[in-house]
Amino acid sequence: MAENKTAPTNESAQAFMDAVEHPVRRADGQVLLELFEKLTSQPPVMWGPSIIGFGSYHYKYASRREGDAAAVGFSPRKGNLALYGLTYAPESAPLLERLGKHKTGAACLYVNKLADVDLAVLRELITLGYEHMTTAAHESLQSQS
Repeated sequence: MAENKTAPTNESAQAFMDAVEHPVRRADGQVLLELFEKLTSQPPVMWGPSIIGFGSYHYKYASRREGDAAAVGFSPRKGNLALYGLTYAPESAPLLERLGKHKTGAACLYVNKLADVDLAVLRELITLGYEHMTTAAHESLQSQS
C-alpha cells in the first residue's frame, strides 16, 4: 500500500513561517500559528513540506487505506491561507455562514487574509474542528467512508 505523502517531519514550523515570502501571508500565518497552538493545546508540527498541523488522528477507510493526519492545521500558500479540519463537524455550517469572506473545498477552508474574516468565529471553528477530529464520533463517521 502506498505511503501517505503528508507525514509529520522534524522541521521547525516557526522556521517555515519565517521563510514565507508574502508579508501578509507570513503575518497572518504567525497569528494562526499562535491561535491554533493556544486553542488546541498542541505544539505545531510540520506535516510534509508546507502544512502546519496540531494534534493528529488515525483514519481507516473501508478500502483498507489507513494512516495518520493532522487533526487541524493550515498552510500559508501563495494565493491564500488553506485551513484544514475546520469544516467536517456538522456544527461548523452555521459558523461558516458568519465567518466572512472565504471559500471551501473538499477538505479545506480558504481565506485570502485574516482581515476578511471574523476572528472570534474562526476561533470557534478551530476549537470545534479540533474536538471533532480527535473524538470517537469522528472515528465512527470515517469508518463508514
